[in-house]
Amino acid sequence: MKYRLLTDDELSHFEGDLKAFLIVNGIDGPEWEKINKETPEKALGLIEIFSDNVLEIVYSKIHYAEFRAPKSLMVFKINENSTDLISLQLPENSTANFSTVESIHAALTQHAGEIQFFRQSRKHTKTREFEVHALIDQGCVPSDEEFWLSLDTITSN
Repeated sequence: MKYRLLTDDELSHFEGDLKAFLIVNGIDGPEWEKINKETPEKALGLIEIFSDNVLEIVYSKIHYAEFRAPKSLMVFKINENSTDLISLQLPENSTANFSTVESIHAALTQHAGEIQFFRQSRKHTKTREFEVHALIDQGCVPSDEEFWLSLDTITSN
C-alpha cells in the first residue's frame, strides 16, 4: 500500500467509482460478494489498490497546504520537484495567534513586529504526491494560492 486505506465514510462517497474499478478488473456484484466472504484478504487488497488510486488523484490536485497552531503558521507550495515553505512564528508570550483567518489577519496587521518569518525550499525525496501525503499525514490541510501569494508578498519585503 502506497498511502492509506480510505475510511468507510470516504469509500461511501466513492461507491460508484469503486464499482467501476471492480468492473474494469473483471469483478461484478456477485463476484465481489463472493470475494468478500471467501477471501477477505483479496478484497482488502483490491480496496488498498483503489484507495491508492483515489488518493493519487486527490493529491495531484493539491498545490498548497497549511498547518496552523496558535503561535505557528506554516504554508507550503508544492511544486513538481520541490516544496516551498513560508513559516510565521509568534513568541509564546504574544497575545496574537494564528488559529483562525481573522486572528491571522489581526496578527499580521497589529503584531507584525512580533512575527518571525522563515522561508525555505527543499527538493522532494519521493514523488510529489507522496510529499503531499506526508504533509496531510502530519496535520496539514489543503490551502489555496491566494493565501500563499499574500504571505509571499508580505515576507518578500
